Amino acid sequence: MSASKSGKLSSLFVALAFPLALAVSILFYMFVLGDPANFEGGDPIHGHPVAEDPAHTFGLIHKGGFIVPILVTVLLLVITFSIERFITLKRASGKGRIDEFLHNVRQLLASDRVDEAMTLCDEQKGSVANVMRSGLVKYKTVLNDGNLDKETRINTVKQEIEEATALELPMLSKNLVIISTCASVSTLFGLIGTVLGMIRAFSAMATAGAPDATALSTGISEALINTALGVAGSALAIIMFNYFGTKIDGITHGIDEAGFSVSQTLANRK
Repeated sequence: MSASKSGKLSSLFVALAFPLALAVSILFYMFVLGDPANFEGGDPIHGHPVAEDPAHTFGLIHKGGFIVPILVTVLLLVITFSIERFITLKRASGKGRIDEFLHNVRQLLASDRVDEAMTLCDEQKGSVANVMRSGLVKYKTVLNDGNLDKETRINTVKQEIEEATALELPMLSKNLVIISTCASVSTLFGLIGTVLGMIRAFSAMATAGAPDATALSTGISEALINTALGVAGSALAIIMFNYFGTKIDGITHGIDEAGFSVSQTLANRK
């Protein structure tokens, strides 16, 4: 698949993910969490959640109010893009261990078996193998060019590796900004829901005479539920962002080693 077509599919995926996640969250809030069977008297607005789980849990979450679908949307986005990044980085890592692949390529280059090294790159696949193969193709070309001096050959190979690296790196970190943004906005939306719930609770307490117990409990539930959902979504996003960041660092290090191996092999040739 060409880079252009892959980029268009990726952009389409991002464009569809947001409205679909929001639609699923709203439907989940209305028909699953808001199922009348989850509430005493079948009233999702004024009724208390029934005592039995999981209906009690669903009814309790529903009491979080209109912020809940937004928080569920953020959570779905984190899960969706985490799965997408996991699949992408799994492909970028190739079929085998990167360090073992680089070791085998170095051994083949040391014995001047460039074609076998290129075949190994085709078998390994992934970002490191792609960069390594681009460098090897250029390496083989300049090696047979008697018009180029040693310094020019090295610089030509390095330039080819840098160009190949520039094509691979953006795909590794793409959509990570969405996960990092979700980590921030999940907490903020949860805080908004918390504030709104506390406003409702204090309003119930401020009523003349006996406080409205239903409104008071609803406000407190709204505050705590939104806090919990916001923190949970943020925690998951932070964990996944750091996990993928570590994976990308490993692949990037492998790309750097691949480029160094090819250029250093050429530099050591007499």
